[in-house]
Amino acid sequence: MSPHDQETTMRHRRSALAAASSLAGALVAGALFVAATAPPAAAATTLTASNFRYTLSQTSSSLVGALDAALPNVSMGTVADDANRTPSCDSAPSVTNRTAYYCWNAGDQGTSDWYPQGITTSSDAYEAGTYDGKRINLVSWYDHADDGIDKGVRISVSNLSASASAPPYRHILLVEPSGTTSAPSYKPINVHAGGIMWYGNLLYVADTGGGFRVFDLDHLWQVSTGSSSAIGRQSDGSYHAFDYKYVLPQTAKFTDSTAGGYAQLQHSSVSLDRTSTPDSVVVSEYRTATDIANGAQVRTIRVPIDYTNRYLKPASDGIIKATEAYRIDLESVQGSTAINGEFFYSQSDGTNFSDPNADGDLHTFAAPSGAMVRHGNALTVGSEDLSYDPTRDYLWSLGEHPGYRWVYAADASSF
Repeated sequence: MSPHDQETTMRHRRSALAAASSLAGALVAGALFVAATAPPAAAATTLTASNFRYTLSQTSSSLVGALDAALPNVSMGTVADDANRTPSCDSAPSVTNRTAYYCWNAGDQGTSDWYPQGITTSSDAYEAGTYDGKRINLVSWYDHADDGIDKGVRISVSNLSASASAPPYRHILLVEPSGTTSAPSYKPINVHAGGIMWYGNLLYVADTGGGFRVFDLDHLWQVSTGSSSAIGRQSDGSYHAFDYKYVLPQTAKFTDSTAGGYAQLQHSSVSLDRTSTPDSVVVSEYRTATDIANGAQVRTIRVPIDYTNRYLKPASDGIIKATEAYRIDLESVQGSTAINGEFFYSQSDGTNFSDPNADGDLHTFAAPSGAMVRHGNALTVGSEDLSYDPTRDYLWSLGEHPGYRWVYAADASSF
């Protein structure tokens, strides 16, 4: 049975009793934990969800087809098996209710050339929790362009089936097809990639001021290596990608817009919620304390997604619209997700690495009217995106700062 067929048959087999038990456990554990945290903040404000909208555009299929013909196509499983980096951790992260963690190799731990941002897992991709038979985590990094060449965004493919505590990994480069069908090429993706979400064969990447870029794992290409400065089709007909062996192309884009006088949403993070019906995408904004003091809002929206074609799901009128939206006005929100109607937010809290109070905070609220609850210093310093793995009740996050770049999971039901 294919992964898609497995998912189709599994979707409606979730046990209501298990869900109720899990939620009850979360409420009990949360009540115990809240006693040791700051008092609840004010409740979130409900917004008109349908005022947040998206329009789909797709990359030329003939251009993608021309690159398919020019380059070897490989599977995600092949890339995972072709890992060329081995992580090691000098220490364990201080994370409340920690259940798992791993690191990068020394070069990736310390580099200032690239900064990790988003995280998603094969449990987002398919409900069974694996892709090509493997547990895989994906992490996005944006290029700081310190060498004067902006390479865009790379994705770390970590093979947790090979090792849960030290998964071997390889970076691949995201690209946008360009050129013509007779001379197809590609170029870097110049976005911050603050959040990523894997759904079936598609990878959604947050485009801060533009919505989502969408990449198709059914078109994963192997290219030539040996040049750290060459990108795309070269004069000799070869294809390069800054010395990366594999590239993943953009095949679609969801451009966001608003109605009703709402300001455009800043797409700072994205995650998948498989506990909603239908499955949905959660998006949140990053704003500084100064931004908020100057009148900026911090908003969260939920958009339904269609598991049959992996695209955001239009409403009955054909328009893609959010179905849930809140104003939360938390500063420095780096990631968000939702589990059984409860929203989770990661919040960075400075870069004073010697001060435990600079560790990231986790905030939760039960929609639509619950109070915002702060779980202080529950995450690492520089905490970023969030992703929930329902197969193990893991709430994944990661740190972005050099030397503090753990990837880690916490027990979600304990909050």
